[in-house]
Amino acid sequence: MIENEKLHEEAEEIRHETAEGAPEVAEHDRIAELEEQLEEAKSKALYAAAETQNVRRRLEQELQQSTSYAAAGFARDMLAIKDHLDRALAAVSDELRADKTAAQFLAGIEATSRELDAVFQRNGVTRIKSIGEPLDPHRHQAMIEMPSDEEPGTIVEEMQTGYMMKDRLLRPALVAVAKKPG
Repeated sequence: MIENEKLHEEAEEIRHETAEGAPEVAEHDRIAELEEQLEEAKSKALYAAAETQNVRRRLEQELQQSTSYAAAGFARDMLAIKDHLDRALAAVSDELRADKTAAQFLAGIEATSRELDAVFQRNGVTRIKSIGEPLDPHRHQAMIEMPSDEEPGTIVEEMQTGYMMKDRLLRPALVAVAKKPG
């Protein structure tokens, strides 16, 4: 191994001495050096092109996400209005529904609630199914455990509806989860 290195060094030394007197050897060395620089420049150019493409791809993805979820804050704020409408409608007694004047007023509130549901649907806002489902910590927030005949970990009551916007959580559902009785 050491002999090979020694031979290589001697060969380079002889080549260098010979190159001084032979312009074609010097020209060959210069060409080899330029080819090496060209390969290095090509490599750097390819790396820069790849990096540029990665940055472009990342920016396109961020733009697409910001466009898709631009209304998320507004939708989250609208959920409180939806909750109030649902609670108001749930609180109306059968007697009040029988009253003609109140029934017209209630019809308006129900129409507003339906329209809000339609707007949510057009914008990709959907209810999270909860009751009877196993607890999913990515979509549900367990508030209490309740003794139940259901499988432990199954949702038995929903205190507040949860919503998704496309594949992103807007608000988790607040739920009660079954536990073994006793």
